[in-house]
Amino acid sequence: MSPQTFSTHATGAFSSDEDAPEYTAYGQDWSEISEEAKRLGQQRIVVNMGPQHPSTHGVLRVMLEIEGETVTEARAGIGFLHTGIEKNMEYRSWTQGVTFCTRMDYVQSMFQEVVYCLGIEKLLGITDEIPERASVLRVLMMELTRIGSHLVAIGTGGNEMGATTVMTTAFIAREDTFRIIEMITGLRTNNAYIRPGGVALDTPDGAVDYIRSLLPDIKMRLDQLADLQLENPIFKLRLKGIANLNLSSAMSLGVTGPMLRSAGLPYDMRKTNPYCGYETYDFQVPTSTDEDAYSRVVLRMEECYESLKLIEQCCERLDAMEGQPVMVADKKIAWPAQLALGPDGQGNSLEHIRHIMGESMEALIHHFKLVTEGFPVPAGQVYQQIESPKGVLGVHLVSDGGTKPWRAHFRDPGFNHLQALSILCQGGQVADVVVAIATMDFVLGGVDR
Repeated sequence: MSPQTFSTHATGAFSSDEDAPEYTAYGQDWSEISEEAKRLGQQRIVVNMGPQHPSTHGVLRVMLEIEGETVTEARAGIGFLHTGIEKNMEYRSWTQGVTFCTRMDYVQSMFQEVVYCLGIEKLLGITDEIPERASVLRVLMMELTRIGSHLVAIGTGGNEMGATTVMTTAFIAREDTFRIIEMITGLRTNNAYIRPGGVALDTPDGAVDYIRSLLPDIKMRLDQLADLQLENPIFKLRLKGIANLNLSSAMSLGVTGPMLRSAGLPYDMRKTNPYCGYETYDFQVPTSTDEDAYSRVVLRMEECYESLKLIEQCCERLDAMEGQPVMVADKKIAWPAQLALGPDGQGNSLEHIRHIMGESMEALIHHFKLVTEGFPVPAGQVYQQIESPKGVLGVHLVSDGGTKPWRAHFRDPGFNHLQALSILCQGGQVADVVVAIATMDFVLGGVDR
């Protein structure tokens, strides 16, 4: 492609003076853009929002073409946060893969662990052998994480629009969800708690009572957020009728989650294709037909209240299942065999250490091979999907019969949602781009992987 050549005086005005200095501009598709602008006889202003901008939810580059304050075109540039997680998983055992995939979208880490392990369990043919208590704990962790993820979306969105109190209130509530998760798993996030066959360890003594004691505080913070935002005239003016996405556009672009439900379709994988026993729980799927940014915030708030109802049901079931196993009975798959939270942190229980170190050489050998090599998974492929806070999260797993995935590929909802960025922004104001991105709720760690 031939470069564009311009002549300028020192003042910067364009001139045909042969004695003036000449500058040659190169780079990507800018030559095409300048040719098109010259043909149309129009001035085009293209500005970059990001890739290091606090409102881009990660390292996202948004290329905006503007006329005054109006956005005429918006394009998303991704790939700045690529971590190679999916490729790395091909060189680790199936269980070790949990530690990688949990770090993709670091705001909804539990969901990535669950969908990955459900896929492995399908390949192993042990879906129906997962202990019920383990499934209840998975639901508990997912719903706590769902609340935390929605609070990040609502809180950071408020902060990006100038309402710092919204963020501080949301993050205080999120801390309560982290307190519960940390008490049970030993970590706040990136837990590697969900394992193929069940979960890493059972709840400590007093966990259910502790969860129940924190739920009123979380609900109080949600009420405060609703009071701060939903009837605030400035907030409503800022979001109502902004970043609209109708149902046909959402369907054609593969949009799911609150963005799809705000357009009127009550599609939720927990209802349409249940997993982890969701069909046995009582909860609703909030839906709206307003199609705008405001409705997406309202739906996320309503989903948090529904998650609180699910958590209460989990507490009742955990009380009734006290002492039941949390890992599949097959010792060729069950790893870790036994974990416990002690005064020095998380580790193997003393009973298990005594057994493998002092009672059974075969058990020690088996433990060593299971940890270092992992368990083989029958050859085949599977696609598993669940309802994450941001939408449908899927994983395609391929096994060649070995102890490592031959391929692990994830469908992050944010990747699909970014396709809608131009529709949400075109014709709006530059300031509304922040509103569109905030209410889309994606994290670039999941988009880039």
